[in-house]
Amino acid sequence: MHTHRKIIHIDMDAFYAAVEQRDFPEYRGRPIIVGGSPDKRGVVATCSYEARKFGIHSAMPSSRARRLCPQAIFVRPRFEVYRQLSAQIRAVFQRYTDLIEPLSLDEAYLDVTKNTDFQGSATRIAQAIKADIFRDTRLTASAGVSYNKFLAKIASDMDKPDGLYVITPDEGAAFADALAIGKFHGIGKVTEAKMHDLDIITGRDLKTWSLEDLQDVFGKAAHYYYHAARGIDDRPVESQRVRQSIGSETTFDQDLSDSGDMLLQLRQRSSEVAHELVARGISGRTLTIKVKFDNFEQVTRSRTLEQSFTALSEMNALLPELLAKTDAGQRKVRLLGVTVSGLCVPDKEDSHVQLKLI
Repeated sequence: MHTHRKIIHIDMDAFYAAVEQRDFPEYRGRPIIVGGSPDKRGVVATCSYEARKFGIHSAMPSSRARRLCPQAIFVRPRFEVYRQLSAQIRAVFQRYTDLIEPLSLDEAYLDVTKNTDFQGSATRIAQAIKADIFRDTRLTASAGVSYNKFLAKIASDMDKPDGLYVITPDEGAAFADALAIGKFHGIGKVTEAKMHDLDIITGRDLKTWSLEDLQDVFGKAAHYYYHAARGIDDRPVESQRVRQSIGSETTFDQDLSDSGDMLLQLRQRSSEVAHELVARGISGRTLTIKVKFDNFEQVTRSRTLEQSFTALSEMNALLPELLAKTDAGQRKVRLLGVTVSGLCVPDKEDSHVQLKLI
């Protein structure tokens, strides 16, 4: 029997809403919805546990959320703050392992197979990570501990908020057996409905299908479903997930007409992107700005450099020239964005010189 991996999935509890409740005591214990305004076709980014009791969830239209819970407090997201906290949380992970695969600002997989802290107990390591996160940020996280990504992710959801749930190698197959098919990671609403039509309701039902039959119906994904139904998932934790680009954009409540204001906004976006590049230890070669005018027409302008860059100063130097190549200033603008692509991991000698520039 090969030695099992030790995987921890960490998922922050109602992350954006929890940050708002931490920073503004008057929000504590109240239904808080972080996202767009209910009057302006906004959507819910996340909501506090008090709001979830009303059936509110992320990606729901804000107008519907307000109907479900008229007393809810709507809060605009503060991504700058969430990003800073996300970097703090990532720094906690790095105390325990280099094998970190971030899925978003508020969740990540960690492979702690080689970690010898606490006699190599992944459960104790997960407890320590949760305690460190709380001490450093005053926010709670839920952890799922298992021998693969599929089960670790499901485990982190079992005991929220502030949960810790472990699925051991002996329990994995039985756990997958009893699991509702919609709870399988990677099975969305459409696939779930398709499986229900085929009388596949739980992992146990899925397990009765041969790989060939699954391939006929589900194509490439069949391989993953076939193994997941048996509690098997060999996907490694990929600490260098290949990202094509890193970007940041914002839509304004009032259209901008002054090009000075626009440059200021673009600089703010490029500072977020630079922060993310440094956090990931990567650099890029192409800078693109995106401009959406008040009539929703959209243009992009790009510049590719010989040398890759991470420094904010280099990015900001290109912004005026790119903005000047659009009609911004003559026309009102409702959205601005900055994206860096052509990403690469810089050479070690190269990188420390560049990172100092920020």
